Amino acid sequence: MIEKKKRSLDRFRLDGLRALVSGAGRGLGHACALALAEAGAEVIALSRTLDELEKLQLDIQSDGGTADIAVCDAANPDQISEIVPKLGQIDILVNNAGTNIPEAFVDVSLNNLDTILDLNVRGAFLMSQAVVKEMLRRNHGGSIIHISSQMGHVGAPNRTVYCASKHAIEGLTKAMGVELGPHGIRVNSVGPTFIETPLTKPFFESKEFTADTISRIALGKIGQVEDVADAVVYLASPASSMVTGSSLLVDGGWTAR
Repeated sequence: MIEKKKRSLDRFRLDGLRALVSGAGRGLGHACALALAEAGAEVIALSRTLDELEKLQLDIQSDGGTADIAVCDAANPDQISEIVPKLGQIDILVNNAGTNIPEAFVDVSLNNLDTILDLNVRGAFLMSQAVVKEMLRRNHGGSIIHISSQMGHVGAPNRTVYCASKHAIEGLTKAMGVELGPHGIRVNSVGPTFIETPLTKPFFESKEFTADTISRIALGKIGQVEDVADAVVYLASPASSMVTGSSLLVDGGWTAR
């Protein structure tokens, strides 16, 4: 007779683990860092803006958590290669830094094309590469979570470059999951729908845009940063120990249509 294992919420705990979060200064990154710290992880927060990082650090510490900060441009390969190896053990990477410049396909400039792809794809790739090298060197496995988007699974007008970048992240997630699985490194993505953040706030100033967006979400509401942060904690934790190469959609049913 097979002995029944005791189930526990402890499987969602991250005590003793160190989590690196890029783009942690605001929005989704800020929420993910707070949630990971609350789950017990020691957080290392990266962002280009020192004052935002210092505020995040105080928020985590005031809640009894631990956080280190480092100023880093997640699209700058020189900064990534210099800073990441100095951070010590990293068990979890949340690749959150990203951007979007909505505009018609025929109006996309070379500068905007490069800006989005450099941060959303090239930066995510190089950050992952730097962290994985450290994980492999220490031979202790780990969990990498790319913050993707529902737009990595569908298309949308005025978002051709953003969609292309997030489809690339979904492919990267699958390939990394297959290659790194034998080393105990799990790689997954989280695909949010429209979430209320400083990046999306200008969009929601349009009543027409807001109404149209909600009409496409089966649950009939705009997502909150905590919805994404909770998914990240799950993918970072032992509770998802058999999950890799997958995308966890937090889209309220947008892509189910």
